[in-house]
Amino acid sequence: MELIVNREHLLPVLSKVVGVVERRQTLPILGNLLLTARADQIEICATDLEVEVKATCPATVNQEGATTLPARKLMDICRNLADGQDMRLRLSEDRCVVTAGRGRFTLGVLPAVDFPLMEVDLSGVEVKPPEGLLRRILDKTSFAMAQQDVRYYLNGLLIQLDQAGITAVGTDGHRLAKFHAPLDLDLVESIQVIVPSKTVIELRRQLGSSDEAVDLLIGVRNIRLATGGTVLTSKLVDGRYPDYERVIPRDLAKVAEVSNDALKRALARTAILSNEKYRGVRLAFEEGLLRLQAHNPEQEEAEEEVELEYGGEPTAIGFNVAYLTDVLGAVDGDRIEVRFSDAGSSSIWRGAGAEDETYVVMPMRL
Repeated sequence: MELIVNREHLLPVLSKVVGVVERRQTLPILGNLLLTARADQIEICATDLEVEVKATCPATVNQEGATTLPARKLMDICRNLADGQDMRLRLSEDRCVVTAGRGRFTLGVLPAVDFPLMEVDLSGVEVKPPEGLLRRILDKTSFAMAQQDVRYYLNGLLIQLDQAGITAVGTDGHRLAKFHAPLDLDLVESIQVIVPSKTVIELRRQLGSSDEAVDLLIGVRNIRLATGGTVLTSKLVDGRYPDYERVIPRDLAKVAEVSNDALKRALARTAILSNEKYRGVRLAFEEGLLRLQAHNPEQEEAEEEVELEYGGEPTAIGFNVAYLTDVLGAVDGDRIEVRFSDAGSSSIWRGAGAEDETYVVMPMRL
């Protein structure tokens, strides 16, 4: 195998695939990228056995072939070359020689035949949502996913497709994020799948904000997304997601509205003196005023006041400040609507008038 590729073409492609490669590997070859050179391009593939990303890059191929190269080392070499530099890759027995300008780098390789490519069942439902919309759905909900929870089905994002559109739900048992994107999908029946958290993170890295349609294929065990010359394939979480509708409280009589930016800043300041372990902050809803209070074991205290549109009975609720900050960051609007009943019940947060989004936050004792 021998080829010449420009740094400006190779670097963006490496950036798309290298995120899948774990720094600590169970198999040495999983730390490598599979490079396949044919015609006038190279295909680069990375996998961790759960997620696989393939991307293509234009190149001058003098001799076709395939090999695997250390992912991080190739990325670091490419990143540190001068702009516009041509790179020549030549395979010689168990070494690959990379030359660029006056630099020469000899990398160890592993056989391409040993690289574990993912088996994909291409039967399934295919939809073509806009790229920016799909990215927005993930941004709105992924922060609430559990991380390394023993309830493995929570370590991912529920994606539900039906004729009305796409609904995504994430929860870790203490908070829940739900977002519905209206979309005309030609589906006979609804579909529910759980996308692993690592796949969701990779999808957010791959997707842009354009209105171009992407190819999204959802099968029984796999999900595949193709966009802009990049194909991401992932296994799905094999489990049943809890009935999230039962978690969303109904008939919350008390409604308050507050500035998103003002509350975000007040929370950031108040949290400085909160308990570092529990990160609790007390929100006291009063007529026309929201009082924020926090304290820590060192007997330090913080108080803030924010203007509030509220005319109900005074109610004080304790929250994890990180949960509220995540919600405020996910809301697009300038105003936040809060619905609640008492200090011991879950509350609903959303942008004012944004009925397509629902954020449920459980209270905490302070």
